[in-house]
Amino acid sequence: MRYVYGVTTAMLLGGTALALTSQSPLVAQVAQNEAAQMERVVPRSGAPASFADLVEQLQPAVVNIATKQQVTLGTRIDPSAGTREPVTQEQQGGGSGFLISADGYIVTNNHVISGGPRGDAVDTVTVTMTDRREFRARIVGRDAASDLALLKIEATGLPFVRFADSSKARVGDWVVAIGNPLGLGSTVTAGIISAVQRNIGNGGAYDRFIQTDTAINRGNSGGPLFDLSGNVVGINNMLISPVGANIGVNFAIPAEAAIPVIEALRSGARPTRGYLGIGIAPVDEDLAAALGIDKNRGEFVQRVEPGEGGDKAGLKRGDVVVKVAGREVRPDQTLSFIVANTKPGTRIPLEVIRDGRTITLNAVVGTRPTDEQLAQSSTDFDPEAQEDLPDSPTAGAAETIQSELGLAVQPLTAEIARAVGVDSATRGLVIGAVSGSSDIGRRGVRRGDVILTVNRQPVTTVEALAKAVNDAKAAGREAVLVEVLRRGGPSQFVPVRLRR
Repeated sequence: MRYVYGVTTAMLLGGTALALTSQSPLVAQVAQNEAAQMERVVPRSGAPASFADLVEQLQPAVVNIATKQQVTLGTRIDPSAGTREPVTQEQQGGGSGFLISADGYIVTNNHVISGGPRGDAVDTVTVTMTDRREFRARIVGRDAASDLALLKIEATGLPFVRFADSSKARVGDWVVAIGNPLGLGSTVTAGIISAVQRNIGNGGAYDRFIQTDTAINRGNSGGPLFDLSGNVVGINNMLISPVGANIGVNFAIPAEAAIPVIEALRSGARPTRGYLGIGIAPVDEDLAAALGIDKNRGEFVQRVEPGEGGDKAGLKRGDVVVKVAGREVRPDQTLSFIVANTKPGTRIPLEVIRDGRTITLNAVVGTRPTDEQLAQSSTDFDPEAQEDLPDSPTAGAAETIQSELGLAVQPLTAEIARAVGVDSATRGLVIGAVSGSSDIGRRGVRRGDVILTVNRQPVTTVEALAKAVNDAKAAGREAVLVEVLRRGGPSQFVPVRLRR
């Protein structure tokens, strides 16, 4: 359960409410919240005398999740060997989850199974059922933007529950939360829905929640929020509290928002969201006064990414987008929220105020890059800054490049290209750090240089560079030919010996 102080992480809304169920190939499975099963346990409308029968029916489908992860805290120097060794510590965490199929698919929050400074997936996940059976779980997929994750345990004939149509949830409806707060084990709390479609002020694509006064605390994260029909109306996610404990202002991801993400993760795909490639700012009182327009109407375009949907539609810096596909852009219905929840490839009209005139532009919605790609594209890259190689590079391609070439690199964006003084259309990898003891470092290659090719093959991703290095090693080569571009001159070919 994340503690949220003040401004919280924006989450996700969108999608269509669908049922996620599974049946055993041999024996037909019935959801714990199947209508026929629920008739005898669902309380009558109004204030229920007891939730006991409802909870008894649903509780077996709710699980406790425990995690372990080795986290690198830093490095220490071994004086005798003159080497650096990582200092690690095992971190434990956990939360809640619930089964959505008889064959072991479990929904939880991404932050329940993530940890460390970079939000890496944890090393081990253990799932405990209410009957005390334990299973080692596999992470099928996770999506940081929506804070959702899907796990899988190897078992059949398991109890599971279905999703509700959360678009029909109403303020004042009774809801019941089952989870693992404060490490106490399976615990039940009840309350009402305080608000639906709650925007908690972050803007963005995912800032829509079900607000409830149902008691939710640390460890409830990822657990289900049930309606009185026994269906999952939301996934418990966060609380806002000045003291770090429940004060009755709690939030759940609506089922209608979660289902498309879960379906994508289950199929092995990355959830897709719409994107125009623009940087925006709210029209506050001062900006409205400067532009001579009403405040809180529309959003101001601060930046337009070349080649993206907004640029192709003709959006310019200084425009104010007031409508998207006929929908008013307001603080509670932001531009990024509308666009992100529009299917990529959709053509949408944009009503724009430019220099006091209202014009209409037509844009084709693109696909939103990953958060990592967006972070890289917005990097304020200073080629003169001192940058050391990371003590513990991310496993995989980055680790290969550091160990074999003595480099840290990242994809070159138009912004970084301008910062390092090369043409913004250049494709390649910018060097972020160079080991002075590496062969490429001794040859004068430095931070801010751009790698264009390796062995005459273009490299535009970290993975492509690592593959080129591995291919050279597999072919028995001891060196690779690297084409390097530096500000103010033509590219140069540099033979670089691989580390052994």
